[in-house]
Amino acid sequence: MTAESAEILALRALQFLASDPERLGRFLAATGTGPEDLKARAGDPTFLGSVLDHLLQDESLIFLFAETENISPATPEAARRMLPGGLPLAEG
Repeated sequence: MTAESAEILALRALQFLASDPERLGRFLAATGTGPEDLKARAGDPTFLGSVLDHLLQDESLIFLFAETENISPATPEAARRMLPGGLPLAEG
């Protein structure tokens, strides 16, 4: 996973959240972001990290997103680690 692929996955996660008004509303309320700010902030890696943080707080969302994207449920967490504020992978 590269930083670029993590950003792309986070953008897909944002699209996933935006595809359902209830999911989007919960995300906007949790982050304090206004709907008008989404487009402007979508290119900010720190904001994209917050998208993945929101997704990772709800296991059912993780699994639904993973199913929708045909990816492993572990992929969003790996992507989060590549964006600003993410915890680095443990070495070992």
